Amino acid sequence: MRIGHRFGRAELRRRMRDYVRALLGPVGRKNGWQLAEHAGHRTPDGLQRLLNGATWNAGDVRDDLHTYLADKVGEADGVLILDDTGFIKKGTTSAGVQRQYSGTAGRTENCQMGVFAAYATTRARALVDRELYLPKSWTDDRERCRAAKIPDERAFATKPELARAIVLRALASPLPIAWVTADAAYGQEWRFRRMLEEAAVGYVLAVPKSQPVPRFGRIDYLFSQAPDEAWEQRSCGDGAKGPRVCDWAAVQLPVIEDFDGERPTHHRWALARRSSSRPDQIAYYLAYAPVGADVDRLVRVAGRRWAIEECFQAAKNECGLDQYEVRRYVGWMRHITLAMLAHAFLAVTAAQAAAKGDAETVPPWFRSPWQKSAGCWQLAPHTGPARHFASMR
Repeated sequence: MRIGHRFGRAELRRRMRDYVRALLGPVGRKNGWQLAEHAGHRTPDGLQRLLNGATWNAGDVRDDLHTYLADKVGEADGVLILDDTGFIKKGTTSAGVQRQYSGTAGRTENCQMGVFAAYATTRARALVDRELYLPKSWTDDRERCRAAKIPDERAFATKPELARAIVLRALASPLPIAWVTADAAYGQEWRFRRMLEEAAVGYVLAVPKSQPVPRFGRIDYLFSQAPDEAWEQRSCGDGAKGPRVCDWAAVQLPVIEDFDGERPTHHRWALARRSSSRPDQIAYYLAYAPVGADVDRLVRVAGRRWAIEECFQAAKNECGLDQYEVRRYVGWMRHITLAMLAHAFLAVTAAQAAAKGDAETVPPWFRSPWQKSAGCWQLAPHTGPARHFASMR
């Protein structure tokens, strides 16, 4: 990966190289002193200047990361995954910190929250972008923001709004992206879904059970009308213990607004995933897919959402994503970007090793016999919900 040109002076390039190598190295706790010791520095001052005071643009390095991953592991069917993660912190001076719910901790904690995107293909998955969430307690206090070096133009933005900005950057990058997936915090936002539709990008987004489906009411009520034969076992991908198999039902929604001349280009879908062992546990999804995409394709895209959790775990455990000691906004953005860079290098290296040694096999998209017969569960307009689960074979 060629990023040296983003750092104007030779000394700055050496510090960047030392920092990334230390993030990749066998350092127990990747804080300033231990990273400096691993790099052979007497004090962490030089590495701290790299993060806080030196002149370089983390956005430019992020763009280089996009190009690197597109070149090394990009695929036409690539999936962009959105999620947030928490960074538990003490005190009140770290940019964006306050008591807020962290899914990472599973409770309300004093923490910072970051919105992230990961890129996943059959060859690799890696984090590709990030934004620091700034609560209103920060954006309403401009003096506090200036003390943390938060740019004056950073106003309050919700997490889905930050995610939209990340997606637009990714779509403008060299990364080949066919699909976007995310959890219900993002999927329930109609502006987020509409943005993807306007960009003609497919999506499979989790939504809450109360999500309204036009003409049919709540999505959980819609699927409560499904006959038993509408539920079929499908795998959404391999996990640590083998294929992740659940009961899935999918219905094609009647509302189609996207046409190329007289032919529709995309269909809208609703999906439900039910635990085979605990049938009362049901998750719901809205999807937007090119004509010809079958249910198994949508299920596989939904299963890709867990790849970002694996990225968070690997980047935190192996590359010090959450072990920073910076308080200012610019320092956070720079550390997170360099940690993502280190994680991407590991992901590409592993993918190349797997390709050479055939160490891993990634299952292809699975097509069921039901789809081969060109049948699908569909919703026809202007009729009761239960009827729309009738087989179209």
